[in-house]
Amino acid sequence: MPYPIEDKLVVAIASTALFDLTESDAIFYDKGLEEYRKYQRAHETEPFEPGVAFPFVRRLLSLNAGTTNGPVEVILLSRNDPDTGLRVFNSIRHHSLDISRGSFLNGRSPHTYMESYNASLFLSGNSANVHEAIAAGQPAGLVLGSPFKEDLMDKELRVAFDFDSVVADDTAEAVFHTTKDINAFHAAEVAQATTPLPPGPLHRLFEQLAALQSKVALPPEKTGSAPSVRIAVITARNAPSHERLVTTLRNWNVQPDETHFLGGIDKTRILTAFKPHIFFDDQLLHLEAGSSIGAMVHVPFGIKNQKVEVSHQATGPKAAGSDIAVEWIEGSNAGIVPTCKDGDREK
Repeated sequence: MPYPIEDKLVVAIASTALFDLTESDAIFYDKGLEEYRKYQRAHETEPFEPGVAFPFVRRLLSLNAGTTNGPVEVILLSRNDPDTGLRVFNSIRHHSLDISRGSFLNGRSPHTYMESYNASLFLSGNSANVHEAIAAGQPAGLVLGSPFKEDLMDKELRVAFDFDSVVADDTAEAVFHTTKDINAFHAAEVAQATTPLPPGPLHRLFEQLAALQSKVALPPEKTGSAPSVRIAVITARNAPSHERLVTTLRNWNVQPDETHFLGGIDKTRILTAFKPHIFFDDQLLHLEAGSSIGAMVHVPFGIKNQKVEVSHQATGPKAAGSDIAVEWIEGSNAGIVPTCKDGDREK
């Protein structure tokens, strides 16, 4: 009988997002592919340390606890070959992660197989791979920063989303980006207040996580150590543009646990209190707090992420497991800089 992957919430992840590959990256960049292969073979029984997205993945998989065919699946998608990737699966086993499926593509772009695995998200520390996925219409995010310390006594999974260009598309954001006028933006949103926005790149993930809440939630007297999911929308919108967001969520029949209309207040203030294990935003400015709070993920979608070439080394947040830096330019995210060295590959 075929495995029912189409019935699950599937997250595809590259090892650059799951583990800390700083040392391996240095071997690859400094000495080349053959030395990298030799290094990985020589150290294949030594597990990698957890990476930025590790706590999110571990908690997501915990939602399968107590089930024989749980609602969640995590798939490894790697540009490595199986030989050099053996250390990754050994590390997965060492850390007791329930990840048993994956593809090793020997240099090919991982997003090619997202639909094959029914994936609602691809997480990577490689900027070029994430941009390729987004350009192909696939939901993807670039994991930024360094591993953070998680509270293992806390069993709740907390996921935070920006709204425009993440959960919804960039239709509304394009108005402000074009006019540079907040009053014009509010006027346009008031005029369209009863018109739902089209879905954005992470709409499906958002809906699936909300649906999971009803499957794993327990009454307070029975929770004990059982895992649970809490979802927040953290948006720069405020009144009067708030109504269209509410209209859109009603149309999708999805209600997050928390919705924060900040109107330009620093999102870090809310993130510090909410303590998400992962936060998705299309603007790097809102991710500059780094991963001391949780995994910060840039979703390079929409008008504010139109590509602009820059020749100097970027100084913004750094992609996890990579020496690729990114910067925020003139109120947009146009400066995602694919400064990968020749042969840069997903580890």
